[in-house]
Amino acid sequence: MKSHKIINDPVYGFITIPSELIFAIIDHPYFQRLRRIKQLGLTDYVYPGAHHTRFHHAIGAMHLMSVTLDHLRNKGIEISDQEYEAALITILLHDIGHGPFSHALEHSMLQNVSHEDLSLLFLETLNKQFNSQLDLAIRIFKNIYERKFFHQLVSSQLDIDRLDYLQRDCFFTGVSEGTIGADRIIKMMHIKNDQLVVEEKGIYSIENFLSARRLMYWQVYLHKTTVSAEKMMINLIQRAKDLKTDGKKLTSSHALNYFLEKERGMSDFKTNPDTLTMYSQLDDYDIWGGLKFWQHSGDYVIRKISQMFLSRNLFKVTLSGHPFSSTEIEEWRSKTLMKLGIPAEDLRYFFTHGTISNHAYTAKENIYILAKSGKVMDVAQAADLPNIKAMSKIVKKHYACRAKELTLP
Repeated sequence: MKSHKIINDPVYGFITIPSELIFAIIDHPYFQRLRRIKQLGLTDYVYPGAHHTRFHHAIGAMHLMSVTLDHLRNKGIEISDQEYEAALITILLHDIGHGPFSHALEHSMLQNVSHEDLSLLFLETLNKQFNSQLDLAIRIFKNIYERKFFHQLVSSQLDIDRLDYLQRDCFFTGVSEGTIGADRIIKMMHIKNDQLVVEEKGIYSIENFLSARRLMYWQVYLHKTTVSAEKMMINLIQRAKDLKTDGKKLTSSHALNYFLEKERGMSDFKTNPDTLTMYSQLDDYDIWGGLKFWQHSGDYVIRKISQMFLSRNLFKVTLSGHPFSSTEIEEWRSKTLMKLGIPAEDLRYFFTHGTISNHAYTAKENIYILAKSGKVMDVAQAADLPNIKAMSKIVKKHYACRAKELTLP
């Protein structure tokens, strides 16, 4: 094993890399790519400190997983060394399929391909390269391993992924209201009938966790300025794709060009190994590099939006708890056309509307509380906590984004 076995993390301090296999995975180009993908996409347009990456998050989640498994072992839960390492590998690679700007472009760069599907492809490819040493990690990821609580630790409503990103995102955005008691939650975790549960005395920590997650969604993840920037980015990529479809030249990196010139779906990844290879080279830098070229493009749509990004001249956003009427939408469309002086067929790149939603707790994926009596029950029924019951309701907001001005040359 190489001499560099410890990573100094700003959230947790020193993190030890526990095995040669995990060190080799971290060293792999697939994983190193995560250094070039920001965890919160375009959120730094609102919170300037939000420059942490998927690499940070994956390492932090691996650390929290090791702490959790150690606590479970101390409570008498048998976890073999093979299971321990596999669980760490699974959480380490759970987000490796994310593309540029994380969720912002997930359904724009590719055709109906989720980052979870791509994470599995990366896992399977790495498994071949590491002589099947990731077999158990893949079974945990796919939730086909007989000990189901391992998958719940990786992906559930109270998983290690969420425990890390909430703490990390609070740290880097400075939004202290989203702080959670992750240490206490982990110490209260237990396993009952192969099910992840939380001891009853930790119920208020769960309530705080769900409240903090809900707050972070509205204040950070779905902040109206972030929504504006993401819609602009989606429109920019769509324009780039439209130009490539029309046979127009557009300067971009080799990897970005590969995904702009043709819609790539899951069948492309499964039948053509080059597609995953190209995707493994695609990151935020490809998009920003494209923007620097496109700000001088002969196409005014891609030129204007690129210039707007680089000068932070973002779309104006209107949010409402009620759907916009067709009259309001048409009025905004007309005003935007008149103000910008653009052809009607190009309005879709400068005006967009839709719905965003947020729910902190979904009853279909329960968080279970272990009562002192030994009874296991859903957190919403475990105690008189009206806040949790209220958080199970989906809250929708409707948005309309439109360019304010095109004053740049």
